[in-house]
Amino acid sequence: MSPDVPPPGSVRSAAEVNEQIRALWLRAGGTLSAQERAEYELLVVEWAEAIRGEVIKAA
Repeated sequence: MSPDVPPPGSVRSAAEVNEQIRALWLRAGGTLSAQERAEYELLVVEWAEAIRGEVIKAA
């Protein structure tokens, strides 16, 4: 896992996580290695949790 990925349970906004996902894809040139794919999957889960948290706060 990349050192840029915070430990599980840390709180970042969906926008912050989305920016990191975009940066990962740019660095990878559109094709993810196995390690990058694992990082991407963790980021997507974190992004989904952040989105859910933002929706709950808005409600």
